[in-house]
Amino acid sequence: MRRAGQVVREVLELVRSQVKPGATTLDLERTAEARLAELGVKAAFKGYHGYPCVLCTSVNNEVVHGIPSPKRVLKEGDIVSLDFGAVVDGYFGDAAITVPVGEKIDPETTRLLKVTEASLKAAIEVVRPGATLGDVGFAVQKLVEAEGFSVVRDFVGHGIGVHMHEDPQVPNFGVAGRGMKLRTGMVIAIEPMVNAGKSDVVVLEDGWTAVTADGSMSAHFEHSVAVTANGARVLTE
Repeated sequence: MRRAGQVVREVLELVRSQVKPGATTLDLERTAEARLAELGVKAAFKGYHGYPCVLCTSVNNEVVHGIPSPKRVLKEGDIVSLDFGAVVDGYFGDAAITVPVGEKIDPETTRLLKVTEASLKAAIEVVRPGATLGDVGFAVQKLVEAEGFSVVRDFVGHGIGVHMHEDPQVPNFGVAGRGMKLRTGMVIAIEPMVNAGKSDVVVLEDGWTAVTADGSMSAHFEHSVAVTANGARVLTE
């Protein structure tokens, strides 16, 4: 799974380098697809429940599962979530980053990105054998809500291994000490989705793209994390 995670990280960093005003989200998709072909690695998302692309590209108020399109042109001041998964030798890796477009990003949007990424780090820090899923969710929720943002509740993280989505579900909210206990050898995808406004989301007519109900900005960061005797091992760093 570490090998799969490294492919995911390499492709995400390559795609990140192509994020600029004037690029389309389909340009980003083609960059990812070409690198996968060079590596001889299978995409985790394309064909999954009929999803048409290797990347999810969610712009501004799009929370998750945005479909790359030649019509979606990135503009100065936008943010774009890049969510990507790969399969190596039958094992899955999955990660996401949210990237500013250009240099002129609204200060509150910049703060949203920093808080969302920090909440992922806070969740990873509590991962160890005997910790609970409630501990993980609470770590995200506590940090996010203290900063005046809201955690999306309609979508959650997940177990990952020989399938893209496995048990258990990993919410980004919860009560410390509650829920399933983590065990050595488990791998979970922790993925805070954080809205600048309210937590409510709506899925668009394409059946995939989820947007904030109030039109506020949304950020998304994700790592695949193994539970080891020594704590968390981030497979997608």
